[in-house]
Amino acid sequence: MEKALTASHWGTYYLSIEDGQIKSVEPHREDPDPSPIGQSFLDGIQHPCRVKKPAVRKSYLEQGPGVATHKRGAEPFVEIEWDQAFELVGNELNRVRQQYGNQSIFAGSYGWASAGRFHHAPSQIHRFMNCIGGYTKSVNTYSYAASEVILPHVVGSMSWLLNQHTSWPVLEKHCELMVMFGGVALKNGQINAGGVGRHSAKDGLLACKRAGTKFVNFSPVRDDVDQGLEAVHYEPKPNTDVSIMLALAHTLYEQGLHDKAFLEQYCVGFEKFEPYLTGKVDGQPKDAKWAANISGVDATVISSLAVEMARKRTMVTASWSLQRADHGEQTHWMLVVLAAMLGQIGLPGGGFGLGYAGVNGVGHQFRDFTWASLDQGVNKVADFIPVARISDLLLKPGQSFQYNGQSYTYPDTKVVYWAGGNPFHHHQDLNRLLKAWQQPDSIIVHEQTWNALSRHADIVLPATMTAERNDIVCAKRDDYVYALKQAVVPVGEARNDYDIFGGIADVMGKKDEFTEDRNEKEWLQFLHARNRQRAAAQGIEIPEFDVFWEQGEYLLPEGPDLILLEAFRRSPEASPLRTMSGKLEIFSERVASFELASCPGHPTWLEPKEWLGAELVQKFPLHLISNQPATRLHSQFDHGQTSQRAKVSGREALTISPQDAHDRALSVGDVVKVYNDRGATLAGLIISDKVQPGVVQLPTGAWYDPVEPGIIGSLDKAGNPNVLTRDVGSSELGQGPVAHSTLVEIEKYTSEIPEVTIYTPPEIIRGPETIKAP
Repeated sequence: MEKALTASHWGTYYLSIEDGQIKSVEPHREDPDPSPIGQSFLDGIQHPCRVKKPAVRKSYLEQGPGVATHKRGAEPFVEIEWDQAFELVGNELNRVRQQYGNQSIFAGSYGWASAGRFHHAPSQIHRFMNCIGGYTKSVNTYSYAASEVILPHVVGSMSWLLNQHTSWPVLEKHCELMVMFGGVALKNGQINAGGVGRHSAKDGLLACKRAGTKFVNFSPVRDDVDQGLEAVHYEPKPNTDVSIMLALAHTLYEQGLHDKAFLEQYCVGFEKFEPYLTGKVDGQPKDAKWAANISGVDATVISSLAVEMARKRTMVTASWSLQRADHGEQTHWMLVVLAAMLGQIGLPGGGFGLGYAGVNGVGHQFRDFTWASLDQGVNKVADFIPVARISDLLLKPGQSFQYNGQSYTYPDTKVVYWAGGNPFHHHQDLNRLLKAWQQPDSIIVHEQTWNALSRHADIVLPATMTAERNDIVCAKRDDYVYALKQAVVPVGEARNDYDIFGGIADVMGKKDEFTEDRNEKEWLQFLHARNRQRAAAQGIEIPEFDVFWEQGEYLLPEGPDLILLEAFRRSPEASPLRTMSGKLEIFSERVASFELASCPGHPTWLEPKEWLGAELVQKFPLHLISNQPATRLHSQFDHGQTSQRAKVSGREALTISPQDAHDRALSVGDVVKVYNDRGATLAGLIISDKVQPGVVQLPTGAWYDPVEPGIIGSLDKAGNPNVLTRDVGSSELGQGPVAHSTLVEIEKYTSEIPEVTIYTPPEIIRGPETIKAP
């Protein structure tokens, strides 16, 4: 039986291959905490839901672009040959470019795609689009968009901060107290952008525990923290973390425990923040009693914790999920201010963290160079949207929007081209997205499976999965470089994105520019040579390509321990921050100058529209937490066995507290309807005290599966929470998603329970043969 190494965002595995089929999956020998998601390689690649041949929506093929767009998601597909598909796509792109301009092509293609440096779908599509004159792009991420915009005004860019986080060995030696808002969820630490050789987050946390670190967690979900940490757990109402942080800061200030010298030397604006903190500007001190009334956390807990934080070497950290909410910019900003008042920023074991274990690499050693990837070229189109404003783009052409203090205009989109992501997973309020999705003339996608994205497209081009191609896998915050060799033959007629775009580029007269006359192997050799040069500049020697490809992997030498903002603390003059003042900005003159009520010039408690303190609880009394899944990466491999085995009654599992289940006469395993004014979905019920009363948990990533395909407002059968979440910006500054500011109600579903059918193909017409939908 042949063995092949494959690598992914959730880990590295050995695949045993027999007769072209994957028979077993074993984790990499050096991985102490492998992710079970890898077992989905067993059935996920050869699954019946794979797209096997280019396919076109029937009305679109017969009558052309813009026809019967309301039937997207409901119509049969007709399979065609690759040459015809290339002509169809190339001609449509040329039509739109010539009649409307390249800004009418939206090709943001947000998504994790694959882990390889070459076959990374967003890089491929952006390179291709730039070869034909550019495209409207998206900026920021669904993961932490609000923070990506606010933090450069406060302390520095999010990507820079994540790469410089204080490393686990330093925390083990020096951190006495870790105060966590939103926990440190190891299910999130399964993944790492670019690949994972060794899952280190759990080892890092448990090493801190063994060394004596005390853990305190504020979260409505208990399993946001590994049980082995024995964390002291408090259950605030969701979206109230800023009030608790403010109260901690107020106690520090009132008891004279704040570090005045640090605030004076390293920060600007505390004198403008202090009147708000103490209540001089509004008559309301932001004290522990005030925060207790908002959050539900006892005032004595808050005040005594503040004293303990001041007396110990303390790391305060917040998950990324907290800023995916109304006014999400305030959460991480206030966390930085709280850490500044403690005065331990830049010291070993102290300061702040922004998502330890948000991915595996946060807290892991980092090397200060960038691995080579496919050059994307220059985008000649200036238009863009914040990543979570896709529905607004399609529904509001020509209208203006605010972003980071500036005003911009949505272009008129005629083509949406997507490769390497799934907006029917990432985006909020899927019924609104469905309406928006009917506006463009053409939706073109590269997809591996018949998920909701491919079913709602006009042209579907089948793409290979990771184990079906060759690549190089390496990540900034990981220790390994892998030669990823094709393990199995592609399913059906699936092709890699490079070959697909090469075929379209040939039709459009751009093949030489796109390919530079290199095949897959020559590109891998080219990228590897660049990697060797960049590594050598850091004193790291990587084998030549043939040796590397033969041995299959390379372990990098151990990197240095890191302390976030250590150089800045040592000398703020020699190592200024990338802010307007060069210092930590507790009050930002620039943000204040934007005059945004949704994001003032300093951290502020701003009440969400939907939370357990809103009047809407009279109608929808439960706060929905739609966090990341433990059994897949976003929606990737939802059809695979690891995800499927975790389903309850055939659909995504929703967790509810015993009290809330009792009040609704619900039992374990019930199929329940989860609903609000935006939509409804069906889920299988779990009852557990891991969630507090008033809160329900429904992970993201279940493939959207409406009872009536193509019909706006149809009941989703599979448990996708984004039929319920709100599609508005976190503020006019960041415009991030607000999925975690959502209220719902739940009831037992008493009608005939519909079968989940999203994991089988839609109706497909194959010449004289028609494959009927289930």
